[in-house]
Amino acid sequence: MSEKGLTTIALKKINRSKIYQYIYRSKLTSKLQIVQDLQMGLSTVSQNLNLLENEGLIEKNGYFDSTGGRKANAIQIVSDFRISIGVGILKNMFHITAIDLYGNTVYTDTIPLTYSNTAVYYQQITDKVKDFIDKNQYPENKILGVSIATQGITSPDNTTVIYGNIMNNTGMRLKDFSRHLPYPCHLEHDSKSAAFLELWNHPELDSAVVLLLNRNLGGAIITNHQIHQGRSMHSGTIEHICINPDGPLCYCGNRGCLETYCSANSLEQASGMAIKEFFPLLREKKSPQLIQIWEDYLKHLAFAMKNLNLVIDAPIIISGYLAPYFTEDDTDYLLRQINSMTPFELKEEQILVGTHGQYTPAIGAALFYVKEFIQSV
Repeated sequence: MSEKGLTTIALKKINRSKIYQYIYRSKLTSKLQIVQDLQMGLSTVSQNLNLLENEGLIEKNGYFDSTGGRKANAIQIVSDFRISIGVGILKNMFHITAIDLYGNTVYTDTIPLTYSNTAVYYQQITDKVKDFIDKNQYPENKILGVSIATQGITSPDNTTVIYGNIMNNTGMRLKDFSRHLPYPCHLEHDSKSAAFLELWNHPELDSAVVLLLNRNLGGAIITNHQIHQGRSMHSGTIEHICINPDGPLCYCGNRGCLETYCSANSLEQASGMAIKEFFPLLREKKSPQLIQIWEDYLKHLAFAMKNLNLVIDAPIIISGYLAPYFTEDDTDYLLRQINSMTPFELKEEQILVGTHGQYTPAIGAALFYVKEFIQSV
């Protein structure tokens, strides 16, 4: 094939990709808008739209209001053309979700299953993933991949857990899962998956600190639109910042880590009740004892947020299991606490609260394959 032929093929691929990416970003657009904004010829745009529609990647969805002539077709991507599966593994359960190409959850479930580093466990969890896919009647070719978020720091190549003291899953391997599944598989630290979701939801952020308020506390640092990993993959492990050297014993073996004050587990231990019981009693009954426990929790959280903001001058995102329980009064309280002990005032808009709760790591993990697909079209 001639060099000219290769150039023509490459140009066609570039134009096709540009048009698809434009429609994806626009959510809903018209042929004329594509022509104008991408400065492409009408015939080039028409040919590519026909090609993308024939492939099932885009569809027409009604018409735009007429501006005097013929009504223009409203064009959008087919958001469920492909589905990505995310799995969030905990000690005694795992969360599973399916998301579309915009990252919207189309199905979620929580399945009880106690973790053990055994062949039986990996067979059980992957069987349940396959059952989940079958139950929702997703054809095999519709699945982009299965991405697994686990409590544990992964190796730089994301093939092995290199630090997993919470679940005792040090040594967990990606191939423990992938050998049982007919799909591409990915393994990620749950905190990094959560940060990926928050970055996806806030693409305008150049930098941020993510506090993952899950059963166990987690964290991540976003810089230059990327999740900072660090030389040994432990950047953002704010849960092990010591705030009291004589404090409670942490699972890492040290005392007074932020984990022992600001995890959901620590809140349950302090209150003597499950989170689902704690917040209704706190909000509705206004128990003085529970109010004090919650204010103590928020004070410790504010202390950490203040210090983190001194290191990284960026918005702070409250994410994970406890995030949906936060009210405007809670974030106002945090702001007052932070600003009473820092020389650099934090603004209201610099505290963001996530909305996906306990499914945050699973959804963030699933986005790995969505991003990969969108960039490949």
